[in-house]
Amino acid sequence: TTRLPSLPGRNLAVAQTLLLLLLAACLHTGNSAGYQKMQDYGVDQPAVLNGFQGSSIEIPFSFYFPWELAKDPQMSIAWRLKNFHGEFIYKSTLSFIHEHFKDRLILNWTQGQTSGVHRILNLKENDQAIYFSKVCLQTTEGMKCWQSIPGTKLNITHALSTTMRTPSIITSADPTAGLEDIRGQRNPSLLNLGAMVGMVVAKVVVIIPLYGWMIFLWWKKRPAE
Repeated sequence: TTRLPSLPGRNLAVAQTLLLLLLAACLHTGNSAGYQKMQDYGVDQPAVLNGFQGSSIEIPFSFYFPWELAKDPQMSIAWRLKNFHGEFIYKSTLSFIHEHFKDRLILNWTQGQTSGVHRILNLKENDQAIYFSKVCLQTTEGMKCWQSIPGTKLNITHALSTTMRTPSIITSADPTAGLEDIRGQRNPSLLNLGAMVGMVVAKVVVIIPLYGWMIFLWWKKRPAE
């Protein structure tokens, strides 16, 4: 039997490589556990939404956290625009609404709930942006604040205005259908009138000869003078 020559130096190198890989795996496991711990809180929003100019749209959101709430959690919701550190457009604690969204922005959320809906009315072309929801609440460990990292990208299109005009044009053409209904109502009257005239004529045609025949018989049977 042929045996391969032993290579102590090479075996040592392989052992050192395996040891390094094992240490790297242990470190990766530790980092993964730490990363997972950091992800125990967050805000969920849809990645992308499409809206039509002039209509309204709802951006749903929900949040989660590992901490124990204080007796008075003082939950609050805020919304940012364009980027993670962008301008605030809404703050529930201050009843603040950005001038651009005046009378067009509604937060459908109740204190204590972990989900809600951010509604924008009468969408405008420049409403197209990325929206970030931010949450703040009081815990037994103090005040905690965090927000969505990717946010929700809102796209605005003009399709709705075209779609809405089409039905209005169809609706304005409805008088044609009305005329058809009117014609439908008139035709039965004319038919009824014609039928009545036909019946009268038929009766006259039958009655006149009958009366004539009766008169003729009476005249024939009358006594001669």
